[in-house]
Amino acid sequence: MIQNSSDTPVLLESQLQGLTLKNRGKVRDIYDLGEQLLIVTTDRISAFDVVLPEGIPGKGAILTQLSAFWFQWLFEFEDVLPHHLITTEVSEYPAGCAPYRDILRGRSMLVHKATPLPVECIVRGYLSGSGWTDYQRTGQVCGQSLPAGLVESQQLPEPLFTPSTKAEHGQHDLNISFDAMEALIGTELSKTARASSLNIYRRAAGYAREKGIIIADTKLEFGIDSAGQPILIDEVLTPDSSRFWPLAGYAPGGPQPSFDKQFVRDYLISIKWNKTPPAPHLPEDVIRQTSSRYREAYELLTGNAHNY
Repeated sequence: MIQNSSDTPVLLESQLQGLTLKNRGKVRDIYDLGEQLLIVTTDRISAFDVVLPEGIPGKGAILTQLSAFWFQWLFEFEDVLPHHLITTEVSEYPAGCAPYRDILRGRSMLVHKATPLPVECIVRGYLSGSGWTDYQRTGQVCGQSLPAGLVESQQLPEPLFTPSTKAEHGQHDLNISFDAMEALIGTELSKTARASSLNIYRRAAGYAREKGIIIADTKLEFGIDSAGQPILIDEVLTPDSSRFWPLAGYAPGGPQPSFDKQFVRDYLISIKWNKTPPAPHLPEDVIRQTSSRYREAYELLTGNAHNY
């Protein structure tokens, strides 16, 4: 259940005294609890790898609960790697988290520790974003040849696995070849991550389509757990990590309406922001419509109505 935004103020940064802050990312604050990690999903939003000044009401709760939904749904399939989620129930967290239960409720998860792989695993099912730009220039997407004559937003003959590097703070991710991925993390691990990524995308895209959403592409992350096994980590299949388009009215040949933060990107492009800090402020209307899009995606995919 997503809480009403009037009941829960926008959280831009968590301050959990007594807990060890391990990392503050673009959206998530990660605390080291010893045997586990506590991931707090704030309402921050980033675009073009820059965090914007305003948060999006309800965003942290939606991302957390949608990820939890997918982790549990994907766990039913044996051809998908295990994941890091332990629980999102604050009552089951270690005692040191108890003073912050009101902050943590709905927007946090307790997870197993893992060493993240130094690559992001991207699956593209449709020709959009940087893939469309690449195709226009080269007839390829990330070095993989495609038939001539495809149009923007067209479904690809088969989903493409296109890994990228993880950029340092303030820099942009760089697409790499599968050979380069193998050089970074090894052949077997690369093949395992690729196979799991494609399985996750195909299964989730089929499910989402039945709910009225096209998952055009998605970014997945994997890590190595304490037993040396690969597991799915971070978030999964959210409006922050994926392009979600409404199935109704889908028309290849140009950009599509979206349930994700593309609405924010489009606004920033329209004002000709140079994509370098400091980021401009977002108008209230853009904030409100972005929040509404995240909420609608959550409701369609999970079937859960809420009073947010």
